[in-house]
Amino acid sequence: MEEELKQIVESAKSGVNGVSNRAGFEAFKAEITGPNGSLTKVMKGMGKVAKEDRPIFGKLINQAKQQVQAVYDEAMSVIEAAEIAEKLGPAIDPSLPSPDSGPGSFHPLTQVREEICSIFKQIGFTVAEGTEVETEYYCFDALNTPKDHPARDLQDTFYMPDDADFANVSKKSDERYLLRTHTSSVQIRTMLKEKPPLRIISPGRCFRRDTVDATHSANFHQVEGLYVDKNVTVRDLKAILDYFFEQLLGKGTTTRFRPHFFPYTEPSFEVDFSSKHLAKLGSDWVEIAGCGMVEPEVFSSVGYDPEVYSGFAFGMGIERIAMIIYGIDDIRYFYQNDRRFLNQFA
Repeated sequence: MEEELKQIVESAKSGVNGVSNRAGFEAFKAEITGPNGSLTKVMKGMGKVAKEDRPIFGKLINQAKQQVQAVYDEAMSVIEAAEIAEKLGPAIDPSLPSPDSGPGSFHPLTQVREEICSIFKQIGFTVAEGTEVETEYYCFDALNTPKDHPARDLQDTFYMPDDADFANVSKKSDERYLLRTHTSSVQIRTMLKEKPPLRIISPGRCFRRDTVDATHSANFHQVEGLYVDKNVTVRDLKAILDYFFEQLLGKGTTTRFRPHFFPYTEPSFEVDFSSKHLAKLGSDWVEIAGCGMVEPEVFSSVGYDPEVYSGFAFGMGIERIAMIIYGIDDIRYFYQNDRRFLNQFA
């Protein structure tokens, strides 16, 4: 019996050299471990072996199976390597130029972001950026957001684990880390470092626990603005946004303010725009942004004297603006990396 198992293993080692593809490999396996294979027949003879000899016989069979399996594994690795080589074709000469000679281009969201920044730079704003991982203080507390505000709930905000640690984000010991829900935190960090007068815009990525559909995404981009100086009024805010949206959306674009509530501005407004030359708007007035005069409590939290300085803030979604400009009806297109979509903006 032992000699017979040795012959089967040797036969497998010598016979595998003639196997060059998967079909041949399967036929080769069937001859050894198939239902009528040579090793299978030996295993079926286990019942005829004396009871006291079965442990020894079983050990020999297991050793033979392991040796045969090693032959199988080696043969399959050779076959797979040959298949890959066949798909790749002849060896590639790395010194040859790339067959894809087309120029690269910016993502449509990047294009819109750069256009927004360019317009605001023309009227004295500078670009400020901050970390995407924030603390409750910068994202909520300093912005006059109460503890029981819905935006601070777990179902709306992505909080980090309690043991998370980020060396570049300072926090109080009892604060939690989170993925920022807006770029207003950049405004707080900037005001803590700089003194008025101040004109900044803060574009960047934000995160909220939104259910993804055609108009919502858990990952999105915002651009927010802040203007702080003496004697700043709502009239200045309206003038800035009128100029911006006409530059961005085209001549003849008009805006209007509707009263709203934000904890960090008072009074607060939703901004609607009307632009007859843009398609797919669906109505005469379309909501585009939020804004308002900075709440005095926010100034107090960063050391600005609200009796001396006033200011306004505004914010808008970059995806929403891109969808309006290009007539896109599904926000998910921006994140699917489909070249058929992206090449339209090249």
